[in-house]
Amino acid sequence: MINVLDISLSPTATVKDALKLIDYGAVKIALIVDQQQHLLGTLNDGDIRRGLLRKKTLNDTIEDIYFKSPICGNENDSKEILFNLCVKHKVNQIPIINDNKQIVGLFVLDDNLLTKQHENAVVLMVGGLGTRLRPLTENTPKPMLEVGGKPILLTIVEGFAKSGFTNITMCLGYKSNVIQDFFQDGSRFGVEIEYIVEDKEMGTVGALTLLKQKPKEAFFVMNGDLLTNFNYEQMLEFHESNNSKATMCVREYDFQVPYGVVNINNEDIVSIEEKPVHSFFVNAGIYLLEPECIDLIPNDEFYDMPSLIEKIISSKGKVVSFPVREYWLDVGRMDEFKKANRDIDTLK
Repeated sequence: MINVLDISLSPTATVKDALKLIDYGAVKIALIVDQQQHLLGTLNDGDIRRGLLRKKTLNDTIEDIYFKSPICGNENDSKEILFNLCVKHKVNQIPIINDNKQIVGLFVLDDNLLTKQHENAVVLMVGGLGTRLRPLTENTPKPMLEVGGKPILLTIVEGFAKSGFTNITMCLGYKSNVIQDFFQDGSRFGVEIEYIVEDKEMGTVGALTLLKQKPKEAFFVMNGDLLTNFNYEQMLEFHESNNSKATMCVREYDFQVPYGVVNINNEDIVSIEEKPVHSFFVNAGIYLLEPECIDLIPNDEFYDMPSLIEKIISSKGKVVSFPVREYWLDVGRMDEFKKANRDIDTLK
């Protein structure tokens, strides 16, 4: 039985407090209450990520990011009523309140809290040459380089399996036999793997036109040289809740100008900023696409994801960003490869 006190927060709690509760709690939700335990709202992972996109910091309060109109059940409602509420509103948890609107419980759709198995496909792009990591990649494809004693690609596969995504397709190119010999059908890693071997470079999404079967629901596309430990299930929930055609993971990137920046109006100097830091959101190489997006990709041509995203936007499709707040590293250069091996404990 869930103790609601363990998952309750004051509206003046910080984003950092909320992350700690949500990331390590069993139900991945926080109940926002006042001092008399009246329910004020709820807060989940998606709410926090939307706050981060609005430049919220870990030390800011959650007052303006939590959801203030949650669907609630009454303490006298039967389990059948609560279950139907979950199904109707497509939620996994329903806060239960008494007649005084005080929180008394939480109904969880999956009482076992086991990892849900998803049918959504995962397509891993692992055909690159890895030229920037030579000589390490002369005999080994980049995704098979070891970080922490195992291949990068295995860490990716294990991450998806942990989140309940076991239907995997790998798009291969350079030294494809090394990857196929290691993973085979995927069964010993708890997944099912199919392979597409490109006979020419197809870009980051061109190979999607070679899929044996078009996915029936939203599917992941991910570069095979990334290390991260975020929950892919949370990304799927974010994608579905926004009714988007495509969702792109983004990562905040800070760039410091190494000089004093002079702001000028005509010939007049109006201010000087000493080594200012500019913050951007950059593409993190992980995507969710609706199946119809494949129809926008030219057949048998080199085609990259940015071109596809632009085409989806121009066709009036909704594209949303999903900020990665967890560990993330693109292992594309020697410096990043060395950093990955130093950071390996962060991924555990």
